[in-house]
Amino acid sequence: MTKLGEYLLAKSVNKSEVARKTGLSKPRLSELTLNPSAKLRADELYLIALAIGVEPCEVMNTLYGDLKLKAN
Repeated sequence: MTKLGEYLLAKSVNKSEVARKTGLSKPRLSELTLNPSAKLRADELYLIALAIGVEPCEVMNTLYGDLKLKAN
């Protein structure tokens, strides 16, 4: 499971409803939640956040907040 999948699970999100609200296909949403090599696009992240009623920055910080810049 991906970080997005874990996030949606923790929020008790209905993925079918998210797919319907966002226009993302159910297979694409499943790929984003189950396949670690799937790349989440910014527009997808934004739409998912709107569909579940959270700020897009919250989702971004949760999923990618552990990233750090390379040291010089």
